[in-house]
Formats: sequence, C-alpha cells, structure tokens
Amino acid sequence: MKTTDDILLKPAMLFAVMKNLPLILLAVTFVPLSCSLSPYFILFGIAASAAAWYRLLYIRSYQYLITAEFIRITHGIFFKRVDQLEMFRIKDYIITQSFLLQLFRLMVLTLKSTDPENKIILLMGIPESDITDIIRDRVQTARHNNNIYEIN
Repeated sequence: MKTTDDILLKPAMLFAVMKNLPLILLAVTFVPLSCSLSPYFILFGIAASAAAWYRLLYIRSYQYLITAEFIRITHGIFFKRVDQLEMFRIKDYIITQSFLLQLFRLMVLTLKSTDPENKIILLMGIPESDITDIIRDRVQTARHNNNIYEIN
C-alpha cells in the first residue's frame, strides 16, 4: 500500500456481530419464552431484534477515510456526523486487541491528538494491518509541510 493513497476503513462485520451478541442472544431467548409462557414475549423478542439490527447497522455505518492531510470519520444512520482531524495534530497511537480480536485478526486503534474537539479518536474493529506506520509517516510529512515542530 502506497503512502500517498487514500485509505478507507470500516469496522468488520464480525466485530459488529460480537458487539451485538448480548442483544442477539436476548432476542433468541424470548422466542422459547413466547411459546411456553405467553405469546406476548414475542413482542420483547421483536424489540430486542430491532435494537440488535439498528446497533449492527450503526456500527457498520462508521467509515474512516485516511488521506495525506486528514482523517475523516463518518457515522450515523438517520443523522450523519462527520469529524475531521488534521494529520499534524496526532500525537500518539495505541493499538488494543482483546483475545477475541486477536483470534479474528482485528484491532482497535486509538489516536490521541491536540485537537480540543477530538482529543481521542477510536478506529474500532478494523482489520489488523500496518496502518499505524502509514499514519505515522503521514503525520511526519504533514508536520514537515506545515512547518510544525513539537517542543516538549
């Protein structure tokens, strides 16, 4: 992957399913309850299924566009929100992988920045890759192009 290309990342479908597993199990639990106890439990099953579908679609609506100049995060189903962070503002990178994320080769990338509006940016459920090296190179290039020097 070239460092000049734009990179578009989305959370993996498996990550969205893992995040929704409690709601999915709750919806599946209400089906036998509606058969044995009361048919009204099917309403709770439908509500839990609808909540699980919405949450799944919401997680999958995230898009992370990484260019040479900025990172743009877009998310939302009914109302879209777009956050943009300039590359030269990024200070630190943290990769987090739970045991399940390691099994499925996914990661959560946390970016810390000096932007007052977006101090912490989470790129959740993205495929495991060398994206931190690419972002680091782009941050260094953006700082050099904008004559920004860090003083500790």
